[in-house]
Amino acid sequence: MPVTPVALAHAEDLADFVAASPSSYHAAAEVARRLEDAGFTPLREEDGWPVQAGGRYVVVRDGATIAWTVPTDAAATTPVQIFGAHTDSPGFKLKPQPTTGSRGWLQAAVEVYGGPLLNSWLDRELRLAGRLALADGRVVLADTGALLRLPQLAIHLDRGVNNGLALDKQAETQPVWGLGEPSEADILAELAASADVSASDIRGYDVVVADTARGAVFGKDNAFFASGRLDDLASVHAGLVALTAHEPAAGGPIAVLAAFDHEELGSESRSGAAGPFLEDVLERLYAGLGADDSERRQAYASSWCLSSDVGHSVHPNYAAKHDPVVQPVLGSGPILKINANQRYATDAVGSASWSAWCERAGVASQEFVSNNGVPCGSTIGPITATRLGIRTVDVGIPILSMHSARELAGVSDLHDLTRTAQSFFAG
Repeated sequence: MPVTPVALAHAEDLADFVAASPSSYHAAAEVARRLEDAGFTPLREEDGWPVQAGGRYVVVRDGATIAWTVPTDAAATTPVQIFGAHTDSPGFKLKPQPTTGSRGWLQAAVEVYGGPLLNSWLDRELRLAGRLALADGRVVLADTGALLRLPQLAIHLDRGVNNGLALDKQAETQPVWGLGEPSEADILAELAASADVSASDIRGYDVVVADTARGAVFGKDNAFFASGRLDDLASVHAGLVALTAHEPAAGGPIAVLAAFDHEELGSESRSGAAGPFLEDVLERLYAGLGADDSERRQAYASSWCLSSDVGHSVHPNYAAKHDPVVQPVLGSGPILKINANQRYATDAVGSASWSAWCERAGVASQEFVSNNGVPCGSTIGPITATRLGIRTVDVGIPILSMHSARELAGVSDLHDLTRTAQSFFAG
């Protein structure tokens, strides 16, 4: 059936969000910008925090953002409802000494980041984006726009390519960005120009490659949404929209959006879910409410974390790769992710709570479990549960082409995840 106008508008807003978020640092900044525009108070970790009942706050650490709303009657043992997601996506990251090339071509030296589908990056207009650390101590964001391309070798020069293409991660993934000699060019100058700074002032950088194509709605009845970085900006956007619309009720929980970096690498960083960022924020939040350690632990015992990340829709061309019975599909609702080996944190109590949040939102839900012969990945869910002891449920939306430069989701699922996030924040 056709998707609703509200769901279509939601998908268009997601396209705007992804376009503004070519790197995790841009995503974190865009989340903060939107929330500040909605009246959230920006905080810096270097400062004291005037966390008060009735307040709305947001803080950025590198490529991660945490934001929260506090009910007017919040007390030392008021629980939190945490919607967790991640800002990074698989792809490529710029290496040191990045200006390379040969045979009259300028190339960029890049390193594989996470586990991308390498072939999907071929023959696309690509951009460089990230942060630049400058000599004067400033850190600025940079985004070149369309600059690079990974051109595929013509079939005339590789007659067996359609029998299987395997790219060498070093020799065959270095994109071109111009013509000339590397000794006479500097790709950092392109980044510096996009940030309106001098290349000679750059002392460090964290820069990734991103697809430039805008997200698009298409298909029969406008069922599909294709975009880069849906893993996991789709979840970040859902939590962002839900938190922006959230009105804390008396007696309700503290609603928290936690968008972490480095999930694709295992989350082990100061801004990743395995790091201390969320715990640091919660400790300061509860200190502002006058809680001691025991009271904060009491609050945790009544709290929930909804770990939201994309999952696999059944693929019509590769159905045997999926569980033979449990086969979620695009357009039939967000998914509850289950794994016997705790690669996902969902348990029976979490399943029941997820069902209640979906029912209250008027949203249909699906289950996801892996084929026993195809082990699944993991998420921030088990990590957050382990660090904080907070009950955690792993959820998301079903997609195809996961870890491709351009992934495929269902328009209605995107909106339904946001609706469920709003129900979750209500407690």
